[in-house]
Amino acid sequence: MSLGDEPGYGDGPRGEDGGYGGSGQTRTRLPDRPGDVYGGARRGRGSSSRSLVTVVGVVVLLIAAIAFANRGDDAASPGDSSGDKAKTSPTAASGNHPVTSKTAGIPSGFAHTAEGAQSAAANYAVALGSADMFDKARRDQILATVIAPAEVSDFEATLDEAYTPQFNKNVGLNDDGSAPQGYIFVSRTTPIGTKTTQSSDTTATVEVWCGGLLGLAGENSTNPVTSSWFTITMKLEWTGGDWKIVSHSQKDGPAPVPGDDRASSADDIAKAVEEYGGFTYAR
Repeated sequence: MSLGDEPGYGDGPRGEDGGYGGSGQTRTRLPDRPGDVYGGARRGRGSSSRSLVTVVGVVVLLIAAIAFANRGDDAASPGDSSGDKAKTSPTAASGNHPVTSKTAGIPSGFAHTAEGAQSAAANYAVALGSADMFDKARRDQILATVIAPAEVSDFEATLDEAYTPQFNKNVGLNDDGSAPQGYIFVSRTTPIGTKTTQSSDTTATVEVWCGGLLGLAGENSTNPVTSSWFTITMKLEWTGGDWKIVSHSQKDGPAPVPGDDRASSADDIAKAVEEYGGFTYAR
């Protein structure tokens, strides 16, 4: 039932057919409101206003598109200085090629420069953060390769005290550092960037900002693979025609805000570790 069909509703006379003004149709008239300049009169649809808004919106979009296109042309012009700024940024890659020689599977033969020291530190961080460090024989081989000869014995003794059977158990490994059957042990360090804080002809102090993965990939693992962020500080010396580590320390961060990525399955992580190889880094 519409308003006006019920007796007493409406304010106009009815015709014989019960409609307004004999039209045979039911009409509803909104009551006048105090201060309403439109009163009870019929209001316009406002189509002209909407058309104007549409036109203005299209014009704004066209102006923005033209400005963006012009900006792109300017960025590509030879006189633009933004490209030069990127090239001279202290964090820009040097463009030097990575070393091609290796010792015990670890990149070696770095340039006798500050950039060479940074390249050495990045690659040494990868080796020292690898799963091989949990195997005594392989760990000693790594230390003999990246540590200055005079410091090797001290590093071996210190790390032997750190990599104990209890420590191995804490990360889910067997006493000897091997992974339990059916599991894949993941320990990877990825350098994000490096910087030199001190350098001379024979020494350099380099910081390496890293991301790391550590844990056991496998069904029902109580130590799943997790990520971390840390910064390694290495003091290097030039000896025997290469950069070698004299001292090594580590601190947490800088760590970014975690994203909302969905964690992958244990099988996906294990497959990725087996299929994706690492890099030889060059500053």
